[in-house]
Amino acid sequence: MKIVLQRVKHAKVTVDGKITGSINKGILILLGVHKDDTEQQADFLAAKCAELRIFSDSERKMNLSLKDVDGEALVVSQFTLYGNCRKGRRPSYVDAASPDKGKRLYEYFVEKIKGHARVVQTGIFGAMMDVELVNDGPVTIILEK
Repeated sequence: MKIVLQRVKHAKVTVDGKITGSINKGILILLGVHKDDTEQQADFLAAKCAELRIFSDSERKMNLSLKDVDGEALVVSQFTLYGNCRKGRRPSYVDAASPDKGKRLYEYFVEKIKGHARVVQTGIFGAMMDVELVNDGPVTIILEK
């Protein structure tokens, strides 16, 4: 699994003009599922996202986690994180999970992160989505397992 995690002031995802997920202070998680991924990777990464100390404390040091600040999470599937651009000009997605496996592990990850965050919102797996965010910092972290 590959995650691009962004600390946000607020974020939302829209599909066909309808908001499917919206959060205030928290994290936006763009989640890519690899063809060889398992539930164990999802377990690890859900906990890691919630426990990363990327929020500022009273001394403006990144010392607090999503749990510590009672933050929210928006999870968006993004198979293009496994785009391989080494050859040619068109990315290859042979390392991305099949749609069935990708959806199953995406939904599993969402359920796991719900155990760590007060509010969890999502996009729609496989849909064309518009994602809007205000990156706080900016803080952007890449996680892989």
